[in-house]
Amino acid sequence: MNIKILNKTNNEVIFVLEDVNYVIANTLRRLINTEVCTLAIENVHINKNSSALYDEMLAHRLGLVPLKTDLKSYTQKDKCKCKEKGCVHCELKFSLKAKGPCTVYASDLKSKDPKVGPVYPNIPIVKLLKGHELDLEATATLSFGKDHAKFSPGLVFYHGYPDIKIGKGKNYKKAAEVCPVNILEASDGSLKVKDKEKCILCKACENVSDAIKVEGRKNKFIFNIESWGQIPIKEMLTRAIDVMDEKLSEFEKLIKKI
Repeated sequence: MNIKILNKTNNEVIFVLEDVNYVIANTLRRLINTEVCTLAIENVHINKNSSALYDEMLAHRLGLVPLKTDLKSYTQKDKCKCKEKGCVHCELKFSLKAKGPCTVYASDLKSKDPKVGPVYPNIPIVKLLKGHELDLEATATLSFGKDHAKFSPGLVFYHGYPDIKIGKGKNYKKAAEVCPVNILEASDGSLKVKDKEKCILCKACENVSDAIKVEGRKNKFIFNIESWGQIPIKEMLTRAIDVMDEKLSEFEKLIKKI
């Protein structure tokens, strides 16, 4: 297995994954989306709410606020020594108090743990008019994207590494014009590929020219991973691989019982 980084920023990585089949590629994608846990607000106790939003809408909006997650300090509730009673190891308390006129932002959530707070402080929660008041307490827990999308750590997708074959044919110029990522260059009756790793396999060029054939490889893939900010992308990957190992070990034990 080989990995080649194509582009890397604070919250997004694009890389080539080679010498694996689509089963492994899709398993990795699914594990990151559904089996890597993060913190998110699960329960909200509202003491006072005179805003324009119903209590349920406020709770829903708070649950969707991405929270910085320290996986070393917190554990899943069903695995905690408190036996799901709720303690500082499996729950994190927040409070929020505000009076209008003002806009309540994610930064107004006061965390009991200074290391954990909203990833994006400027997310608006609700607008309070004069005389409006909001007073609530919220509890965040660790869980998985398979339980609710708010626990998913990011967006993951992939496609086959593009193979672009150019033969003799017509409409070279038209093929270059319809390419949405601008990787084709037509000149003097010829067609060249400038950067095939940017190809998204849309096959728009194939639809207008019989000289072009675009296919995605079955053992080489381009992965895009975008983090919502709760945990770093490297940790998303390593956690997903750890989960895969755990599941394979469990499967091996079950097979031995047959």
